[in-house]
Amino acid sequence: MATHGLLTGTTNTHIHYLSENKGIHQGIITPWLRLVDAAQTAGFQLSIASGFRDFDRQLNIWNRKMTGELPVFDLQQQQINLTTLTTEEKVHAIMTFSALPGASRHHWGTDVDIYDPSQLNNGQQLLLEEWEYQGNGPFAKLTKWLNENAQHYGFYFPYQCYQGGVAHEPWHLSYAPLSTQFLTELTPEILASTLHKHEIEGKAFILDQIEQLMERYVYNVQEVTNG
Repeated sequence: MATHGLLTGTTNTHIHYLSENKGIHQGIITPWLRLVDAAQTAGFQLSIASGFRDFDRQLNIWNRKMTGELPVFDLQQQQINLTTLTTEEKVHAIMTFSALPGASRHHWGTDVDIYDPSQLNNGQQLLLEEWEYQGNGPFAKLTKWLNENAQHYGFYFPYQCYQGGVAHEPWHLSYAPLSTQFLTELTPEILASTLHKHEIEGKAFILDQIEQLMERYVYNVQEVTNG
């Protein structure tokens, strides 16, 4: 049984840091390194763009998006004019791409955003956009390889396709044996208890609709078929 702190990102005692700012759950070190080695044998430099993210960092992202300090985009990658939206509309717009603080899978250390730095040209910046992982994108071959092999090491893509909640994220890889457990243990009550203690934009609406929001954006992920 995971602690509330682990589930909501308010502690990092479960995290092993591969580098100064790239952390993963201690329980996935071995399978992750095995996957990295297998990818290297196949000709890829599988790397983490973003691993563990704590509650405070997610809260900062959330509040800055709600107040318009950070841009928010729709599914067509068009920037949304937040000044025309209600609180409810803002929350749904943001949750399509950014998790509620306390409900991000990155809190668990089981989920990582991946890429292959060797496929970026000099000066080319990683954007974490769909086109980079599809067609002729720099990470398309890596994505194809992972789709065929990641499950053998326990990993899968929870946002393999858009299901009316979180947008398609072809870069988001999850270690199923642990993440599926934590997903069942993170309840609306646990999340609400955490959010009650913090200043989060849209707080009244979020707490009122916590069950519906979690059903649509937290529990609504791809099923694990093998792994």
